[in-house]
Amino acid sequence: MKEQITISVSSIHGSKHFQLSNMAQRNLRWLAITVVTITVTTVGWMMYLKSEADDAKYKQMELEARSSSLTEELDQLNTLKFDLEADLDARENRLSGVSDRLRELETLLGVDVTVEAKEIEQRLDVAAINSAVRVTILEGLPNGSPVGNVRQSSQYGYRTHPITGRRTLHRGLDFAVNTGTPIYAPADGVVETIRPSNEGSGNFLRLQHTFGFSSSYSHLHKFAVKSGEFVNKGDLIAYSGNSGLSSGPHLHYEIRFVGRALNPRPFVDWSLDNFEHIFEKERNIQWASLIKKVEQQVSKQLQLSSQRDVTSKANSN
Repeated sequence: MKEQITISVSSIHGSKHFQLSNMAQRNLRWLAITVVTITVTTVGWMMYLKSEADDAKYKQMELEARSSSLTEELDQLNTLKFDLEADLDARENRLSGVSDRLRELETLLGVDVTVEAKEIEQRLDVAAINSAVRVTILEGLPNGSPVGNVRQSSQYGYRTHPITGRRTLHRGLDFAVNTGTPIYAPADGVVETIRPSNEGSGNFLRLQHTFGFSSSYSHLHKFAVKSGEFVNKGDLIAYSGNSGLSSGPHLHYEIRFVGRALNPRPFVDWSLDNFEHIFEKERNIQWASLIKKVEQQVSKQLQLSSQRDVTSKANSN
């Protein structure tokens, strides 16, 4: 006997009965399996696609966050770039200013150098040496007036002596100053001679300077230093007076080189502003040899200073 399934459907109009054969039952079972399989597969794909969508959304959020971070970093880099460019412009402007001032200094020092020929460091070294040479020479050799800007009553050269009436060589320069006028050292040196006297040069003082130069002061009122004492340029050394063979209060000022009297006038007019002035006015001194010697000394000093700076920086680091 064949198994059959009877399906009854009741309504207000009565009941209806449907019988399913074995074939129909198999078809329904396969249909149900197929539907379930499709449903399960569809649900699985939907869950997979949702998971992928969630992952994609999470990655998108990460990318958006990374993009925001990169944007901030880019803004910071742009700001840093702007600051560096501004700093570079400022440094270039300062370097240009230094170069212009260096060119002015080179012109003042008479340094023959072009921007193309040497780097700025080399130019600075040359300018530093030339400047240091001039300062060193002006510290060691008499220059400027020992009593300031006052009237010069008698120049170097032959004249008729105001007391003896004889025509003699006046080996110095007379400044018309009152008794008690301060006298200052025209250069670094050592007090070689202090000689109190009421005759001839009167109270007399001599300073020994570098490279064979000396300066002397006559007819003084009193001394402000002692024999053997070292003095710096600008130090008070004595007071002017009217001692010895003198027609009135004044300072008799002499400059000598290895004992030979020189005209003090060019040395009184000599300064950093007209440094080469002395070379034209006083031609009996081998200035080239003297400057070369000072350049060698200054170069050694600058090298030692540079080495000390390097050593100090290395130790500090």
